[in-house]
Amino acid sequence: MKIKKGLPILLLSVVLLPATIFTAGAQTKNPDQIRVNYAGKVNTVIGTKGKGKGPEEMYLEAGFTFPGATYPFGMVQFTTTFFDENKGFVVNQLSGAGCPHMGNFPTLPLNGDLLVSPNDMKGSNPQYHIEKAMAGYYKVNLGNSNIDCGLTVTKRTGMAQYRFSDTASRATIIIGSGINATKINDAHITITGPGKCEGYADGGSFCGINTAYKVYFAAEFDVVPIVSGTWKDNKINISSVADSGANSGAYFTFKVPSNKIIQYKFGLSYVSIKNAKENLKAENSGWDFAMVKNNAVRAWNNKLGKIEAMGGSNDLTTQFYTHLYHAFIHPSISNDVNGEYIGADNKIKKASGFNDYTEFSNWDTYRTQTPLIAMLAPKETGDMMESIVKFARQSGGGFPRWVMVNKETGIMQGDPTSIVVANAYTYGAKNFDTKAALEIMRSGAEVPGTASQGQLTRPQLDQYLTKGYAQASMSLEYNSADFAIGQFALQATKNKSVYSKYLQGAGKWKNIYNPERKWLQSRNPDGSWKNDNDDMRESSYTNYFWMVPFDLKTLIDTIGGKKFAEERLDQDFSKLNADYGQDWFAAGNEPDFQMPWTYNWAGAPYKSQALIRRIMAESYSNHDNGLPGNDDLGAMGAWYVFAGIGLYPMIPGYAGFSVNSPSFPLIKIHLGTGKTLVIKGGSGTRPYITSLKINGKLWNSTWIPYSAIKNGGTLTYTLSDQPDLTWGTKIAPPSFN
Repeated sequence: MKIKKGLPILLLSVVLLPATIFTAGAQTKNPDQIRVNYAGKVNTVIGTKGKGKGPEEMYLEAGFTFPGATYPFGMVQFTTTFFDENKGFVVNQLSGAGCPHMGNFPTLPLNGDLLVSPNDMKGSNPQYHIEKAMAGYYKVNLGNSNIDCGLTVTKRTGMAQYRFSDTASRATIIIGSGINATKINDAHITITGPGKCEGYADGGSFCGINTAYKVYFAAEFDVVPIVSGTWKDNKINISSVADSGANSGAYFTFKVPSNKIIQYKFGLSYVSIKNAKENLKAENSGWDFAMVKNNAVRAWNNKLGKIEAMGGSNDLTTQFYTHLYHAFIHPSISNDVNGEYIGADNKIKKASGFNDYTEFSNWDTYRTQTPLIAMLAPKETGDMMESIVKFARQSGGGFPRWVMVNKETGIMQGDPTSIVVANAYTYGAKNFDTKAALEIMRSGAEVPGTASQGQLTRPQLDQYLTKGYAQASMSLEYNSADFAIGQFALQATKNKSVYSKYLQGAGKWKNIYNPERKWLQSRNPDGSWKNDNDDMRESSYTNYFWMVPFDLKTLIDTIGGKKFAEERLDQDFSKLNADYGQDWFAAGNEPDFQMPWTYNWAGAPYKSQALIRRIMAESYSNHDNGLPGNDDLGAMGAWYVFAGIGLYPMIPGYAGFSVNSPSFPLIKIHLGTGKTLVIKGGSGTRPYITSLKINGKLWNSTWIPYSAIKNGGTLTYTLSDQPDLTWGTKIAPPSFN
């Protein structure tokens, strides 16, 4: 999901020190087995800056990731933000959402007494020198005050360790309750005792949309302050114990202890202050910063160790594990330790038998991130699907598209959540109400007016049902969703009639094919053709043309065959970083994600193999500006992971992979089935496949069904630096007409 034009730009100003790559870490339950510290291989700074090519391109090609500490699928992100790190360390942030959001309760340590109101908390303009940026732990030095700041987290709490200079005798730590990355109005903070405070704030806006949720926190320090008070706007309220509204907060001034360390911790909740306190008590009752950090690192090692990628260069390895890390950040757990969460009907619910999750960027994540986490963490992914099903039930009966906390923002288009649910199921997440999910899918696809919190599940559904098309890019999204619904009906409920009905609906892409121009185009209700790029959401007609991933054979045959398709693809890939309306590929744009593998259907697999390596080398890097676009809650991270292992989940709702060459000599994927898939023979320098064996038997197809590998096995590649023009061309990958 990309941002709208015209939004203000606030750039990070950080100095990145060399990252340390760890090679050994915590022991597993088997004391003889040493697990690699995968968390130490992550460079969380990747994607925190734009390309610097000017305002619009910077936004289109910026990762919008955050560098701070979070927990796998955790509620808390304790970090500086892309949008304005000078406000300090905030408690919540989405990974890669390309417009200002969240950033609540920033905190910032200062030397000495508070002499001027922090107001918007930018007054001190700290310069952040990053000393460590890894999974679960973030450490920076505030260069203008020489304060070392270490941050770590549990699932629902955050903890900071502030180390002041040897010469510091007094210090102040400020907390902004009425401050976040956007303008907020409803906020309150109360100092409840020596070194303790609690409060709440509204969530502000997201891409110009009022989110209207509340976030609650409870915080405390391990040192008793000598002075505390509140501030609002330009006024310091000495000894005040409460304040409210925008641009407000609290401050605590301390006599710096002899060890020069002051620690801070907080609990978060989207239900109540009481629950925030319970979360803090349950997950971090003490003051052992090292223990909390080690637990966070251990949790990340468990997740990142699901894929062991060995033998690659340091840069390649760092990028791979950073992108895998991004794929495990969201969705985020929503319920507190007592099970309570805020439902889509704004009522307090209690999760029973599952954990509730939120932060669903489904238009982005259905293509890559959902299949990945379903393969690797099916139980958690199933809970996420149950959360979506319950959200739909509570919000009006339709699936949402883009959820923040308990709000359907209505951002983006299509019916992506039907594909998310179908992809999750087909790649292994089964523990959710599949019957209810299919009913919700069908309601959204068959009943005009079906909505979630007033946002239509399928805008233009009337026209789509009666005329067979909607606006072009929206219509193509509905085609993919129809195909996924049909597959889900067949797999989850064995309903062949529903499968056949929706397979027929998926074929409606033919209704927007213009035979005179050999392109897919938008049409007016009277059937007349619109201009080429009309109604193409965040991409061009040349790229959306290929978004028929379930029936590429028919699409290619329709335009004149494989040679014509190959030449058209060659033109598309003459540039890798196109703007929305430009007629080239855009590596950072979700509608383009599957395009590089389309050569596998066009009879030129070797071109997919070379192109994907080119994209990885030219569009990604191990730098702060190392992403070609918004990470979009792990969508781009998961793309890179699939590209690196050589398997891409091309067809919505249908489990299997379009093949390219793996980048590592040895990869072990520990699947959610409990089995291990071993991939041998990859290379960072040889992109071309000359041979592939599955469990010792030759395989001459660019498609591998998931059923062939979900119970483990071995893929053995032979790669070359010279293209093999015939490998993979004899057996066609699947298409469904």
